[in-house]
Amino acid sequence: MIDLQDSRDEIDKVDKEIVRLFEHRMKLAKDVAEYKIQTGKKVYDKEREEAKIASLKALAGNDFNRHGIEELFIQIMSMSRKMQYSLINEKDMGIPFEEIDALPVDSATKVVWFGVEGSYTEQAFKEYFGEEVRAFNAATFKEVMEKVKDGSADYGVLPIENTSTGGITDIYDLLIEYDNSIMGEHILKVNHVLLGLPKAELKDITKVYSHPQGILQCNKFLEANPQIKPVEYESTSGGAKKVYMDGDITQAAIAGKQTAEIYGLKILKDNINHECNNSTRFIVIGKNKKYKRAAKKVSICFELPHESGSLYNMLSHFIYNNLNMTKIESRPLEGKTFEYRFFVDFEGNLKDAGVRNALYGIKEEAIMLKILGNY
Repeated sequence: MIDLQDSRDEIDKVDKEIVRLFEHRMKLAKDVAEYKIQTGKKVYDKEREEAKIASLKALAGNDFNRHGIEELFIQIMSMSRKMQYSLINEKDMGIPFEEIDALPVDSATKVVWFGVEGSYTEQAFKEYFGEEVRAFNAATFKEVMEKVKDGSADYGVLPIENTSTGGITDIYDLLIEYDNSIMGEHILKVNHVLLGLPKAELKDITKVYSHPQGILQCNKFLEANPQIKPVEYESTSGGAKKVYMDGDITQAAIAGKQTAEIYGLKILKDNINHECNNSTRFIVIGKNKKYKRAAKKVSICFELPHESGSLYNMLSHFIYNNLNMTKIESRPLEGKTFEYRFFVDFEGNLKDAGVRNALYGIKEEAIMLKILGNY
């Protein structure tokens, strides 16, 4: 009969030898890194790694061990690359962002926000910038991006994420389409109300207008009142303005309390969103690639090879550099079948060594990397 303790003792000896050989291998990998740095050779050599793994798998005695050898050496080579990336001089990182003490804002600063008067975005903009700047609104997300791009506005304010309904996909797509950067964020608690004309009652309402996000955040109220048909509109405040302009007692809007006074509407039902802590995160975008010295969050986007383990390999850069990833979102790639672009938020500052190391590794191994901002 096999002695369990003897087997465990042998495993301990093997493990110690594995550690010794791993450290020796990493020392050799460091020598290779020094050569690559001196010659300008890229760290990641995909063909070399694939050939190496294939030859090592061939040494294994069965399919189970061949699969295990593949996984083991994928991880060893990944760790080797990460160590090599950490040796790359900072001047080679290629991060095109300038550090500043604070966002330049004065009475001449121009800010564009999404929606019409009374929108949540207007409220977020006022809480972030105050009342002294020169502000104007835009009817669409794209128009906000365009105004910042062409210099009509110094900053733009857009909603990007809600605690009840998740990310606003149009914004992620626009962050790729335009080269504007995220320079700040603001979180606003959102309490939706049902607004109607002054003489209207809840029983009169057959149609309600709101932005798709507003409708989603109040879907349980709408399910409980099936006589009310939701109609998507350009913004929550825009829906309120339409009810006011149409003067139809059967119409209502899902919007914020602040719009009731602006358009002379009556609150028919208060707090109709189903999530009591319903909050929306807004981003402040700018044309310039700058970040505040005290910035604590980085947003990036990357595209990957469509192959097994590629997303895991990208995310491992955060683990290796002890970075806390706070969000991941995916969007389909145009013209590709079930292939995706990934958006990631993580804690850190662009001047941190761990952040720079992670970004360099992702840049080397991804098809595309874009730093969206540090704020």
